[in-house]
Amino acid sequence: MKILQTVIASFAMAATVFAGAAIAADKGTIGIAMPTKSSARWISDGNSMVEQFEAAGYKTDLQYAEDDIPNQLAQIENMITKGANVLVIAAIDGTTLSNVLENANAAGIKVIAYDRLIRDSGHVDYYATFDNFQVGVLQAEALVKGLKAKGDGPYNVELFGGSPDDNNAFFFYNGAMSVLQPMIDSGEVVIVSGQMGMDKVGTLRWDGAVAQARMDNLLSAFYTEKDVDGVLSPYDGLSIGILSSLKGVGYGSADKAMPIVTGQDAEVPSVKSILAGEQNSTVFKDTRELARVTVGMVDAVLGGGEPEINDTKTYDNGVKIIPSYLLKPVSVDKSNWEEILIGSGYYTKDQIQ
Repeated sequence: MKILQTVIASFAMAATVFAGAAIAADKGTIGIAMPTKSSARWISDGNSMVEQFEAAGYKTDLQYAEDDIPNQLAQIENMITKGANVLVIAAIDGTTLSNVLENANAAGIKVIAYDRLIRDSGHVDYYATFDNFQVGVLQAEALVKGLKAKGDGPYNVELFGGSPDDNNAFFFYNGAMSVLQPMIDSGEVVIVSGQMGMDKVGTLRWDGAVAQARMDNLLSAFYTEKDVDGVLSPYDGLSIGILSSLKGVGYGSADKAMPIVTGQDAEVPSVKSILAGEQNSTVFKDTRELARVTVGMVDAVLGGGEPEINDTKTYDNGVKIIPSYLLKPVSVDKSNWEEILIGSGYYTKDQIQ
């Protein structure tokens, strides 16, 4: 009888454990809509969110739209149909989601804009991102530091912007110009082409080939008799294209120093480029931390609480100000890459060297 009681108790305990595990593993499904796999950064974002959401007891539905807007809309509609509890969306074009978010709202699904602000909709509940204005400030400060290390000005500089359909691109540009505009006004920095403003310098879909072609045109039109000293690039994928253009006309050789070129996202090819003395700097944004903040937001929303927010003024999406959590970006160059990127465990040394 004692043996039988022990066996029954063991089964009861096992059943309780399994039931508890089932509950912990079934807190709901999170639909995660990412823009593209063409950037290593978005792959890292997706992986970090799946890992952290599933560790927290959620199921995930991760979809990449490969920069195709109708594809992303269809993916989000499918997530709504399948009963996602929350949508986490990094929009390809932040102005195209109003109708699909109406459907999400009708289904009682909360929406978190992830790193890219979703515009023109009242059905965006929260925004998780980095301090995007500060990203631009860091890029411009790194550019200026690199230029001054070359010697005295004036410095010939060209400006590149991100994709005009990505709200962040304007914050990056405006942050950078808060540093550069006084130097342009004083004549210390000269935009030789005269091309300024996002309408002139924006790069649709953050396409490196488009940036390379534009740099080719700038060099042939404005730099046959003079050298370019620096290029403001808001993203590593553009920087690689810009550097290819510069190397194509002899920059980076013994006779012609490589201009100071900035970047963002600390992608492996660009970190290697920095170590090779080509790209000058990048801005690191730890996607693991952004995933952590997003999971915390979802936990609070589904638990009936209020997520942690540290900004209620900056991000007006055209309908309302979106309560946001802004993480801190970090400037990375040859002097601190190992401490920041390897020391944090974001990369291993084998990935870079």
